[in-house]
Order: sequence, then structure tokens, then C-alpha cells
Amino acid sequence: MTHSESRLPGRPDERARAARSPSAPGGCADPLAGVLLVVAEAAAGALLAIWLMVRGLARPHEATGGKLSAPPPADPGMDWTPVAVFAVLALLVACVAAKLLRSGWYWSGGTQVVVAVALCVLVLATAVEGSLREAPEPTPASTYASPPCRSGGDSDECARSGR
Repeated sequence: MTHSESRLPGRPDERARAARSPSAPGGCADPLAGVLLVVAEAAAGALLAIWLMVRGLARPHEATGGKLSAPPPADPGMDWTPVAVFAVLALLVACVAAKLLRSGWYWSGGTQVVVAVALCVLVLATAVEGSLREAPEPTPASTYASPPCRSGGDSDECARSGR
């Protein structure tokens, strides 16, 4: 005999409670965690940018082999390290976003998606700029029009005579 107050397994309220994730945030924990993650990522990005700038300042010195009298090379080429570093940071942020969204932290996960997209745009813009910078520029056509040869000869004769 069962009492009417007894809860049998499988009732709708129990199924809903079991389906809800125990790690789902309550109150303002989700937006607060999102803000804290964005601040932490901004600090990490700033530290990476400072490291890359210091590395970039030391790069011409490394190219000369440490000799102070040697001139730096004309064009050392594109340094792809910043692109790779920020691509790894974007991938890390995207993984954190996926984990947060799967756990039910929708505000935090959403902000992480926005940050990951912004980092991907930064990486793509830097890569496109670097590849355009490395592409050789076409040589412009000569705009010099030589004066006609007064002696009646061909252009080679005029070029040798200086007229």
C-alpha cells in the first residue's frame, strides 16, 4: 500500500530535477564568472603582447649574430610567432567556451565565444596582412619616353651617342 504523498521514481518533477545539471550556476555566478574569465584572458593577452614586443625588439639583434657593427638584414621576413601564439590562445578560449556551454554556464560560455571569435578575427587579419607584406610587388613600367633620334638612326645608335 502506498501513500499518496510518496514519490515514485520516474515522476515528472524527479525526472526534471535529475536532468538538470548539478553544476548549473545560480544567481549572478554565471555572469560574474564570465567577467572574471574575460579579465583573466585580457591580462594573459597583454602579457603575451608584451613578451612578443620584447622578442620583436631583440629579433634584429639576433639576425646579426650579436655583432653590433653588422647592419641588420634588409628584410628579415614575416615573423609568424605572434600569429601562432594568438591562434593557440583563441583555441584555448574556444575550448573553455565549449566546456562552459555544455555545463550550463550560458553567460560565461557566450562571452567566451565572443572572445574566441574576436581572437580568430585578429589572427586572420594578422595572417592576411603578413602574407600581403611578403608578396613581391610588381615592378612598375618605365614612364620615361626617350626623345626621338635626330640623326635618323635607330634607338641603339642614339643611346650610344648620348643624344
